[in-house]
Amino acid sequence: MASVQQSDKINDILEGSIPATLKRMTIPMIFGMITLMMFNLVDTFFISMLGTEQLAAVSFTFPVTFTVISLAIGLGIGTSAVIAKALGSGNIEEARFDATVALLISAVFVFCLSIIGYLLIEPTFYLLGANNDVMPYIYDYISVWFLGSVFLITPMIGNSVLRASGDTKTPSFIMGFAGLINAILDPLLIFGVGPFPELGIKGAAIASVIAWSVAVAIILYLLAVKKRLLSLNPGRQGVIAASKKILKIGFPAAGANMLTPIAMAVMTAIVATYGPEAVAAFGVGSRIESIASLVVLALSMTLPPFISQNYGAKSYDRVKEAYRASLKFVMAFQFAVYLVLLISSGLISRTFGHEPEVIRVIELFIYIMPLSYGFQGVIILTNSSLNALHKPMNALVLSVIRLFVFYVPLAYVGSRLGGLPGLFIGAALGNLLTALVSYQWFCRSIERMHSASLKRSMS
Repeated sequence: MASVQQSDKINDILEGSIPATLKRMTIPMIFGMITLMMFNLVDTFFISMLGTEQLAAVSFTFPVTFTVISLAIGLGIGTSAVIAKALGSGNIEEARFDATVALLISAVFVFCLSIIGYLLIEPTFYLLGANNDVMPYIYDYISVWFLGSVFLITPMIGNSVLRASGDTKTPSFIMGFAGLINAILDPLLIFGVGPFPELGIKGAAIASVIAWSVAVAIILYLLAVKKRLLSLNPGRQGVIAASKKILKIGFPAAGANMLTPIAMAVMTAIVATYGPEAVAAFGVGSRIESIASLVVLALSMTLPPFISQNYGAKSYDRVKEAYRASLKFVMAFQFAVYLVLLISSGLISRTFGHEPEVIRVIELFIYIMPLSYGFQGVIILTNSSLNALHKPMNALVLSVIRLFVFYVPLAYVGSRLGGLPGLFIGAALGNLLTALVSYQWFCRSIERMHSASLKRSMS
């Protein structure tokens, strides 16, 4: 039964209506991510109740934790691209073995990266600008996070396997359920409700690790038993060959994703010169950005399997149509999001800020940065689409251009010229310029691939 449902989903991707198929795949992801993001906001809210220093501590950890998460995201991109192309080409057993290998190698890489991070906690965060008042809170949170990060990777890679097969409902359920567990445990472990100990900021990290562990059990059962998407039969390939396929895309994609926390670390260091209140507000702004971009993020997970399967089937016109339709939708939707944030800026800033300066900077962030979220959506979808076309180096170069040619340099120049308002304006302008480059790059890439395919078919 499961295999029949998977075949139907693959047929929809290769032959069905493009808008209808993308809508069917994306809506469950949106609901799952809304649930998860709301629980993350609850997490931020409870931590903010501990004080500005605790909120600043979590803000300092974001670039570091996102480095590990970026590796997982990159490997998930490689996993999804390889499996989706195999499914689009009709190689079902190969796709199942690739999924098994992806889970194993991803766990090994994240474990190694987390151990290194754990051993370098103090020098890393002093380098980011943390002071002695904030450092104990950073250590309490990040030490637990590192030790439990292996439990984060399996659900992320497992969900990539499911999405590659066209199933987006199950990953949404798993994300939402894990987020619910985290939100329930947060106040119990942070404040010591009932029989639970009062652990402060460390309790927030422990709640996350417990939620991830439950997600691991669910995803392994679904992949191995329920949906039969894992196999130890290598067929015509071995472990090394399967690993190379995944890492060929996964490593550049991970590298591209890791550039984001590096850029965020530089941005945090710049913001830190304005004081801990500005860092705390910037951390809240980053969470707001995650919420505001959830539709883009959902599309960035559902568009690549669609593109990869049609790429495997050599349906280049469907690839182009899906890409352009997605960009038009994202630009319109993100502008509507900006208007909503603008109207509710006062409520948002007073909810998450408990000091006048924190409230002021949160409002300043909302006035400027979300105006560029549509352009940021173009960049994100172009990057994910290039990876789906098995062009990870193009996506990596595009990420370098975005972050270190436009985004960070323009933010720094803006900061020097106009303080925090100038920093946010410079970053927004960086998103605009990169979006223009991204669109032209993808259009030229797909045209060249289409022309090359036509020449091969005629020869």
